Amino acid sequence: MNTPLAERIRPKTLKDYISQQHLVGPNGALTAHIERGVIPSLIFWGPPGIGKTTLANIIANESKRPFYTLSAINSGVKDIREIIDKAKQRGGLFTTKNPILFIDEIHRFSKSQQDSLLGAVEKGWVTLIGATTENPSFEVIPALLSRCQVYILNSFDKDDLIALLQRAIKTDEIISKKKIKLKETDVLLQLSGGDARKLLNIFELIVNTEDGEVIITNDKVLEKVQKNTVRYDKTGEQHYDIISAFIKSIRGSDPNAAVYWLARMIEGGEDVKFIARRMLILASEDIGNANPTALILANTTFQSVSIIGFPESRIILSQCAIYLANSPKSNASYLAIGQAQQLVKQTGDLSVPLHLRNAPTKLMKDLDYGKNYQYAHNYDDNFIDQEFLPDEIKDTKIYDPGNNSRENNFRVFLQKRWKDKYGY
Repeated sequence: MNTPLAERIRPKTLKDYISQQHLVGPNGALTAHIERGVIPSLIFWGPPGIGKTTLANIIANESKRPFYTLSAINSGVKDIREIIDKAKQRGGLFTTKNPILFIDEIHRFSKSQQDSLLGAVEKGWVTLIGATTENPSFEVIPALLSRCQVYILNSFDKDDLIALLQRAIKTDEIISKKKIKLKETDVLLQLSGGDARKLLNIFELIVNTEDGEVIITNDKVLEKVQKNTVRYDKTGEQHYDIISAFIKSIRGSDPNAAVYWLARMIEGGEDVKFIARRMLILASEDIGNANPTALILANTTFQSVSIIGFPESRIILSQCAIYLANSPKSNASYLAIGQAQQLVKQTGDLSVPLHLRNAPTKLMKDLDYGKNYQYAHNYDDNFIDQEFLPDEIKDTKIYDPGNNSRENNFRVFLQKRWKDKYGY
């Protein structure tokens, strides 16, 4: 039998589905939709091998809907239109059982291909479920994204992966006939990187090369896998490990390492926009106001490589990576928004102080909206000491400037303005 183990033990029902309890658990975001059979168009976003395709299949089965599937790698507008025509013939909007169209790697569809889905999704001829490993905010056109709910799927944790192995040992028609002992699983789980498909592929590789009793140990896994290593898997573990090394090298101000890891990705055929997008995030998260120009250069880099592509883009990427590595670093803005969001979660929807409210109507003015607000430009230095936070959290310090020349100037500026109020 040539069917891979991951396919042979793919769950068919929701009760057999492992992980993603935040979506399909007792209080999951999708549980009620599935139970009622009222399925909105969805985008599943997450790393490879975490059950996006499986969940789409289960949703179709549980809601008793026809299920069509396309891969964005080898499908075009013609294929999309053929499926939409079939869906329209089934009744489309006038039946609650409109078909589900599952598109794997939807981020690989061009704008025109994504455009061709809009009418069918809008009119309810199909319920779209798209799967992507890339951020849909960047890779799915806004018009289509606005018609879909985006749900994030998480990597499997240790317990999930071990449960998958045990299911394979107990239920698979081939594996279950062998005597298998999971003595050590640390390396096996580490090599999987949270990817269930990769885990089961490695496990099957080891089991199929052993006669008699199979005892899984860390040394045995390493021995077998090293003989079957893939140089660079753009959708697997190295994809995430190398981009991590690249980002950490820039964050650590090492341009030599940054360019090396950049070259590894380029030689491996990594998506040019993926690399540029990660530098764009880093420019704000790790450099921020220590050098605001970094964000401008990173954004220009993203726009440039999106137009040019490889091989010339390697030069632009290298310039940007070296500049970012050589820039002073600050994560103060990143920490500030995290602290602010945590404060919002803790304190809830606090009322906006009356003096900060807008007062476009007479009634609002009569209710003291905007009363006692002091217009900063009417005062010396364009500043007047007044409270801008709700009373319940007044005087709370959220932003703490980083220790670099530019943000030290910020600190002096804030000390002059606010004296001892925020402890700058």
